[in-house]
Amino acid sequence: MIHNKTILIAGASSGMGRQVALLLSHHNNRIIICARRSAELERLSHEIINNGSQALVVVCDALCPKEAENCIQQSIDQFSSIDIALLNIGDGPAFNMSNTTVAAIQQNTQLNYGTQVNFLVPLIAHMKQQGFGLIAHTNSLAGFLGLPMQGPYSAAKAAGRILMDTCRIELKPFGLKFVSVYPGFVATDRVQQDGIPAPFEISEIAAARHIIYAIEKEKADYAFPFITASLVKLASILPKALTSRILVKLIPQDY
Repeated sequence: MIHNKTILIAGASSGMGRQVALLLSHHNNRIIICARRSAELERLSHEIINNGSQALVVVCDALCPKEAENCIQQSIDQFSSIDIALLNIGDGPAFNMSNTTVAAIQQNTQLNYGTQVNFLVPLIAHMKQQGFGLIAHTNSLAGFLGLPMQGPYSAAKAAGRILMDTCRIELKPFGLKFVSVYPGFVATDRVQQDGIPAPFEISEIAAARHIIYAIEKEKADYAFPFITASLVKLASILPKALTSRILVKLIPQDY
């Protein structure tokens, strides 16, 4: 179990990030929670403290590189170091490439890839200096396939996956470790009305337990749940013509 660690969770105000913070708060950790919504963070902070851990609230917009950097600096000022960081920021609204816009795609790319970069670079600089650290990133099984209604999201997550692979190689001599987690469909409030089919969906807390397990075991790549991950792996090795015939059936009739 992860205990007595300083842990930064970017994207902690709701969903999987919030559940990870709550689960870790039972084990005497120092938890930095950051997101844009201050009221949600304050409520979470009280729960963390009541569970026996320390909490630092940092309100910031992950789309702003300076605010992400300031978040990391505030964490260091408060706790001297960061042992573990979980970058849990992103959104996957339904897209249809037949009618979307350049602006919508670019915005989604910034949200799902740019935010990762904004935290990753200053975290690497800090952890290189201290000589240790683990950075985990909540990716998605969508990052392995060009899924219907998820093209820009899938592309951004694929970019994040490759970037973490490179970091894992280049930063190993500095004592840094990188964990990429790939959830399937998770029943967060955000996705309830997105109109996208969600087979084998799991709860937020189940997903949070998977994420913590991957961090504890320092899994380079960890996909879950098993059945969805297995289907994605199978789809990645099937002929594209066959995969396309299967996936096209996932497009809602009203798009």
